[in-house]
Amino acid sequence: MSRDGEEQRVQPYINVTPLIDVLLVLLIIFMVVTPLKPSRFEALVPDERRDEPVPVKPNPLALIVEIRTDGSLKLNGLEDMGSINETGKLSAALVKAFEERRANHTYAAELATRTDLPEALRVQRTVFIKAPRAIRYGEVAKVIDGIKGAGAYPIGLQIDDLN
Repeated sequence: MSRDGEEQRVQPYINVTPLIDVLLVLLIIFMVVTPLKPSRFEALVPDERRDEPVPVKPNPLALIVEIRTDGSLKLNGLEDMGSINETGKLSAALVKAFEERRANHTYAAELATRTDLPEALRVQRTVFIKAPRAIRYGEVAKVIDGIKGAGAYPIGLQIDDLN
């Protein structure tokens, strides 16, 4: 008790010096660990502009199904592959092509070295569909179903404006 009869209470005192020391050490650690930004970036700019496009050779393994405006189907330029409503001939031709590829060991590039997969899964089965914009989506979906039924995967779509 104090002289006046009041109790003396200890005033709390928080020493922040150790906390500041810890924060400064952490700041220095993060500054050292953080990689420095590069002072410059190298950019590769082409020397000259070409007006004529570079010719690209088509992949000989590409299977392209073309849907014509009259509803007929072509496979790699071969006529009479059925129609949008009758994809049986197209499916049979694709199954035959996939079997020939399996017999000739024509594998997809990314799966050629995968010996852990069965041979039937490693065969190149990519098919592209080329259709004019005038064809309705439902009709293209019918052709996609016929192609999937033949075992094609993946299937890509191309519009007729791109040649």
